Amino acid sequence: MNLEDKIKQAGNVARMLRNAPQGPYVFPMQSEYTNWRDEQRAWSETAVMFDQSLHMTDIHFKGPDVLRLMSDIGVNGFKNFGRNKAKQLIACNYDGYFLGDAILFAFEEDHYSLVGRPVAPNWAAFQAETGDYDVEVTRDERSVANDGRRLSFRFQLNGPATHKIVERAVGSPLPTIRFFAMGEIEIAGVPIRALNHTMAGVPGLEFTGLELVGPSDGAERVREALIAAGEEFGLRLGGARAYPSTAIESGWIAAPVPAIYTGDAMRAFREWLPGNGFEANASIAGSFVSDDIEDYYVTPWDLGYGRVIRFDHDFIGRAALEKMVDQPHRQKVWLRWNDRDVADLIADSLFGSGPHTKYLEMPVSNYGTNSYDQVLADGRLIGFSASSGYTVNVGGWSSHGMVAEDDAVDGREVTVLIGEENGGSAKPTVERHVQRAIRATLRTSPLV
Repeated sequence: MNLEDKIKQAGNVARMLRNAPQGPYVFPMQSEYTNWRDEQRAWSETAVMFDQSLHMTDIHFKGPDVLRLMSDIGVNGFKNFGRNKAKQLIACNYDGYFLGDAILFAFEEDHYSLVGRPVAPNWAAFQAETGDYDVEVTRDERSVANDGRRLSFRFQLNGPATHKIVERAVGSPLPTIRFFAMGEIEIAGVPIRALNHTMAGVPGLEFTGLELVGPSDGAERVREALIAAGEEFGLRLGGARAYPSTAIESGWIAAPVPAIYTGDAMRAFREWLPGNGFEANASIAGSFVSDDIEDYYVTPWDLGYGRVIRFDHDFIGRAALEKMVDQPHRQKVWLRWNDRDVADLIADSLFGSGPHTKYLEMPVSNYGTNSYDQVLADGRLIGFSASSGYTVNVGGWSSHGMVAEDDAVDGREVTVLIGEENGGSAKPTVERHVQRAIRATLRTSPLV
């Protein structure tokens, strides 16, 4: 059975995903190494190291047409893109709605790797395999879909001490690495590409974050060398509880519903995707409910990616996006939740005889793959809230918002409706509960 078959069998894809048993995205790493509060604090004050080797789909593309392939599916510009450069690839469907994103690594002029949640890498592999491209595709599946060893290890260091720690592990000064470019280094005899980017805090500051990628058989030697080098500088290992909370501070909205479930133009992709894969089981959670899956689709502007669209090349969705340019858009914002309201909600979810509100897991409260809570202003629905949780650096609970541009006023008080209608969906991650509106202050810039 493929995804198209499963949708036909279910009858309504929105209801299928709203009741899908899959919970939040799986991060198969140790839950905590110390405690998630100190692990969060480390990326602000010293440095934290996350093992990213297991949870992301990594698909390699080799051949003379790799640049043309990525340019055909990416809304981004590709001028001067090549060896030892990287970018966040943004892909849309034929109607201009967001399909997925992933980090594109150019290891060589004819060898790229696309790394992230499965949708965008799968879309690129589908295009490579069914289109007129001289490209070889090699899949390196995330560990939940892979019984063997990964091809590469991937360690992310984030925080102000990152540069000193990696330099100590290398044993010599680091090369100058521009933001979202890669340098070539060696640690414990293992060749590594080091990508300069940050997962939390202010992007663009030199060496606040480095992602180190190398062959999997060298992973343990590199890990041990980094831990030893980091001891003097306060390096902490980060676990699965702290890891997804980096997105809350950075502003990356991790999991909008991909715009793949409708339309004849996307049918071939749905028929190519398996009925038991990520796309077929990615659940929808939250207080926003619609039986039309397209109500969950978003545009690049909703996610803050309007600035990366380049109409200097042909790509899938270009004509539709050109028509959208001058239309109203949602704007990505940060929502700082009211501390008293959050405390009351948590108390009412746990204590007394009920009725109970929806429990907020800490530090990240996502209970489905894709989160869509209603954001209201003066009783009007103005957008959605996603990626909610607590970080010590924010000092409270917050989330990302996608709200109408006219309502994106810095300092405005809005409400976020927490919990699902009618006591909750059939997802096993959802206990019976009642909805609760909490106050939040809208911010148009990061909270930290």
